[in-house]
Amino acid sequence: MTVQIINSEKLYAAFLAGAREVIKQKNELNKINVFPVADGDTGTNLAFTMHAIIEEARLEDSAKKTMETIAEAALVGARGNSGIIFAQFINGLYMGLDDKEDISVKGFSRSVTNAVTYAHKAISNPVEGTMITVMRDWANSLDDLKDIATDFIEVFSKSMIIAIQSLKDTPKKLKVLKDASVVDSGAKGFVHFLEGFGSFIRTGKTSKSPVEVEKNIIEFTQIHTHDTHDLSHRYCTEALVKGESLDLDRVRMTLNDLGDSLIVAGNENKMRIHIHTNTPADLFRRLKYFGHIIQQKADDMQRQYEAGHARKHKIALVTDSIADLPKDLMDKHQIHMIPLNLIVNESNYLDKLTITPSYLYELMDNADHYPTSSQPTREAAGDFLNFVSTNYDSIIVVTVSKQMSGTFETITKAAEKLQKAGKKIAIIDSKSNSAGQGLVVLKAAEFIEAGKSFEEVVNQTEKVVRNTKIFVHVKTLKYMVRSGRISKITGLVGKLMNLKPVVSIDEEGQGIIIGKALSDSSSEKKMQALVKEIAQTKNITEYSIVHADAEEQASQYAKVFTSLIGREPTYITSISSIVAMNAGVGCVAIAVTTD
Repeated sequence: MTVQIINSEKLYAAFLAGAREVIKQKNELNKINVFPVADGDTGTNLAFTMHAIIEEARLEDSAKKTMETIAEAALVGARGNSGIIFAQFINGLYMGLDDKEDISVKGFSRSVTNAVTYAHKAISNPVEGTMITVMRDWANSLDDLKDIATDFIEVFSKSMIIAIQSLKDTPKKLKVLKDASVVDSGAKGFVHFLEGFGSFIRTGKTSKSPVEVEKNIIEFTQIHTHDTHDLSHRYCTEALVKGESLDLDRVRMTLNDLGDSLIVAGNENKMRIHIHTNTPADLFRRLKYFGHIIQQKADDMQRQYEAGHARKHKIALVTDSIADLPKDLMDKHQIHMIPLNLIVNESNYLDKLTITPSYLYELMDNADHYPTSSQPTREAAGDFLNFVSTNYDSIIVVTVSKQMSGTFETITKAAEKLQKAGKKIAIIDSKSNSAGQGLVVLKAAEFIEAGKSFEEVVNQTEKVVRNTKIFVHVKTLKYMVRSGRISKITGLVGKLMNLKPVVSIDEEGQGIIIGKALSDSSSEKKMQALVKEIAQTKNITEYSIVHADAEEQASQYAKVFTSLIGREPTYITSISSIVAMNAGVGCVAIAVTTD
């Protein structure tokens, strides 16, 4: 049997075979992932990229057109450093093909060479001993074989020997791999793709089990515990941008100072960006000038690393971005956060990650359409819980009040599959938001820190929910009107009377207005009276103060309530963008917990 050409049908089936082979190796690739960050997600990211190809690519009437759909699917579905490099390689492969219906050995070699050049250009700082090295060595072997090989079966058989050797040599070129006694995870994923692709070309069938590749590199797959972790840039951040006449080089120059591991892949109509940065919001603020941002991602690599290598406890504590807690307390207790979505000018931002309150404040008064919010998707919540569940014995999730958001229901549904598989997961409705929810989360963290059992933490946290109150001074009703929290008629009456309402949350978790003041000072006095009433009958164990661009007023509140309660607040912090959107600039809140 010989294969002289690859037609559209064979190309499509071979790509799917390669993609499935990578997906089969997902867990193994995660285990050996140490570069650029040992966050254990290279396999997951490559698998996600491959799933996108399987689900979105289409068989067309020519190899070039089929390759175009594969390239588009890869670019849209790409995740992580390796996924985006692979997607750029695929785009280069597509662009290197001519319009003939079938692909010859020479045409394939020429396209692969173009693909490597294209992928290399996308990386701001290419590192030897990674996927790009194996891609280049394989492409060079194809170039050497194109004039002497009789057909594709011979080409793949001989070129795979070079690819496997290049993979085995990656620890010789990258010290972090040598120290961990592993090959590069992304490069290994690429070789597995070639193995699946080549197997189909040779047999016409999809391989159902790992073959020669795994046998040749098994000695490099020992798993080592990493004692230290140097993470200078915390968030693995990605964006998909759609536009016209996109200049990838200009985009790369514009973003280069924001972090490391920068990759800008795509074409003049669509591009995907990957970068490790400490300021994801700055990235998206800059990108909005280039085109429409249609996808965003910002993974906390520090928390991911801690979960896999340096967790403090066997119980994972998770909350959503509505809980207002300072980052230092979140880090101290290794609290995981699921971001809610904030839709601004048709772009979907991630609360507390890819948008800052200050940027939102600029938009709230001037946007054609007032920003809106939504709970995380069930798929996003499921992926998040699945990752956490692989590293902890049990999970406790504290959500914003289910009366205010569908987040509780979404996470509850997302957890069902894991619970049926035997995972211990409790979803607790905080029946609060902002500072109130933050205090509930903090107390749960302290219970875990004290070594209490899963059941004890759940029971005592639910008691804290019942004993926590929040009072919010709203400076103006206009934001609550624009966000739909109150009617326009109520807002108009409030504006005419210059009302400064005090908002709270009832026992069921529903927002209520409990005081109507006519000035900021009278609103403050109303809040003092409410807290004083609690202090006279109960022991306030914790309290916090939060604000929306009202730091000076929050400091004044801290002085007043320190005198009233007898100690300083547990913390003072700014509120989430979504809470600010609903309560408005200038709002200040106090939350108290009693025993």
